[in-house]
Amino acid sequence: MPPTNNPQQLPHTRVPAFRFPTSTAAARYVAREIDKLVRARNAAGKPTVLGLATGSTPVGLYRELIRLHKEEGLDFSRVITFNLDEYFPMPKEDSHSYFKWMHDTLFNHINIKWENIHIPDGTLDPEEVDEFCIGYERAIRAAGGIDIQVLGIGRTGHIGFNEPGSPKNSRTRLVTLDSITRRDAASGFFGEENVPAQAITMGVASIMDARRVFLMAFGEHKAPVVYKAIELPPTEAISASFLQDHPDATFLLDTAAAAETTAVKRPWEVGPIDWTPERVRQAVVWLSLTVKKGLQKLNDEDFREHHLYELLREQGPAEKIGEAVFHDRLATIQPYPAGKGGGKTVLVFSPHPDDDVISMGGTIIRLVEQGHKVHVAYMTSGNIAVFDHDARRFVDFVDEFLGSFGDASEKSIAGTIKDRVNQYLDAKKPGQPDSPEILAVKGMIRATEARAAALACGIPPEQLEFMDLRFYRTGKVDKNPIQPEDIDDIVALFGRLQPAQIYVAGELSDPHGTHRTCAEAIYEAVRRVRAKEQRFEVWLYKGAWEEWEPHEIEMAVPLSPDVLMRKKESIFRHQSQKDRAMFPGGTDRREFWQRAEDRNLGTAKTFDALGLPEYYALEAFVKWEE
Repeated sequence: MPPTNNPQQLPHTRVPAFRFPTSTAAARYVAREIDKLVRARNAAGKPTVLGLATGSTPVGLYRELIRLHKEEGLDFSRVITFNLDEYFPMPKEDSHSYFKWMHDTLFNHINIKWENIHIPDGTLDPEEVDEFCIGYERAIRAAGGIDIQVLGIGRTGHIGFNEPGSPKNSRTRLVTLDSITRRDAASGFFGEENVPAQAITMGVASIMDARRVFLMAFGEHKAPVVYKAIELPPTEAISASFLQDHPDATFLLDTAAAAETTAVKRPWEVGPIDWTPERVRQAVVWLSLTVKKGLQKLNDEDFREHHLYELLREQGPAEKIGEAVFHDRLATIQPYPAGKGGGKTVLVFSPHPDDDVISMGGTIIRLVEQGHKVHVAYMTSGNIAVFDHDARRFVDFVDEFLGSFGDASEKSIAGTIKDRVNQYLDAKKPGQPDSPEILAVKGMIRATEARAAALACGIPPEQLEFMDLRFYRTGKVDKNPIQPEDIDDIVALFGRLQPAQIYVAGELSDPHGTHRTCAEAIYEAVRRVRAKEQRFEVWLYKGAWEEWEPHEIEMAVPLSPDVLMRKKESIFRHQSQKDRAMFPGGTDRREFWQRAEDRNLGTAKTFDALGLPEYYALEAFVKWEE
């Protein structure tokens, strides 16, 4: 179901749920609701009590609230806040504390009073925690209760840190974190071993007491648990599902997070629909894979038994429908992704220094072999995803090399750098961000690996662009918003290269958010140059976490066993990400080359199951059109 310009209420859910075209649109909606309440309460001389969440999900909301304060005069002086949770133990000044995060992200930018801010205290002695939790509940009641509670949802279905098994009557308390939750937080702590095992959290009952609840969920990686929370019966296994019993709770989803809901995945099951070509393709591909028959083997009974009798009546018989979808899918198979004849300039955007070869390395090899000039733009340095031992090895190599071949001054400089790097790393605390010098070393490691991987695909170093966009330069997992200069750099690149095609990481499930930010920057740059009549095709690939659904694919590039092997060899050139990457993403323990191989083989098997020509492997793309 294509995104719309306005939020769409999803049918067939047990709690009101709205799908927004983007996460930004959803965040702005919640911000407007908070804005209206705060202004009304201020006019009446009354406080507004907000329950607040942390993490990547509410960042857009907090940025919009800051904008409303600075540009539209939203006054927070009467606002009282209660945060959901805090790691335990956790010093307040620690870079990973929610106390510090909330002040850096929101409180330091608005006129809220210090005494009106309440955050669970991670500095307590263990014997003090129970009494603190009782006092936290008492403080919420004394403030008049929470007017609006903002929530995200974890992949275990938790709200706050109410992990699976949390009872509906639970209150603020100390909890032990689920292994999945700790794994998801590992990137921010530079390793799962650095994530605290416990946290203080408001309970399910504490959240249910709020007069109004907004739960926001963004990205494909949240889609499975969102479906369970809003369409299946309430269960302690998914604490968010208890919101079905709240009198005024609403789920606000972006298109990706809504992907598994019945209204999006199988809309024909929830009521009459307009059978557009896209909907027909979605339904018939789903039916073919469900009944395990090729598209041209489907019969009328298959349609009737799977809620597709309306489609059969309108466009049948089954043979006709299946034949049309077969030819539609057959046309997506493109051995020449940029056309025959060669000579075109193709620009591949890679958010991190390895996304290009992981996600579309086979297509890059094909493009080069077919005579096209392929440029790769590495949008960020990827420097935070390098282990410390690799940085030590790198400076040790430079020291050894210059010790053998350099002059006296070069030997002295190399030794000094090596000493500084090792001294910093020796004193580095778990989860502590790197110094600028070490970030530079790690950035060099990623850049040299990218050059080696590109060369394995046939792309010379002079056709590589290392953009190092500004939003990424924090030295931490949390990034800044995209900067205007970042978009200007992309526009300038378009002007200099004049590409016929560009390829963009268009998926939204990247757990660290870099792919999404890079994609949004590219889209804005494309809009600008199209307004000046510069035209080129925009193709979207997915990252290491997901693949396009078979009905979504608009170009499938066949890969031979030899090309797939060369693709894997190019991935191997990223040695700092080999065997064990610092941020592997989610619970998937496979190496990146294994994910890539399995995905490409799997896409080919899916096409074969649809009755389409059999290929060894396929890389898939979707065309972007605004």
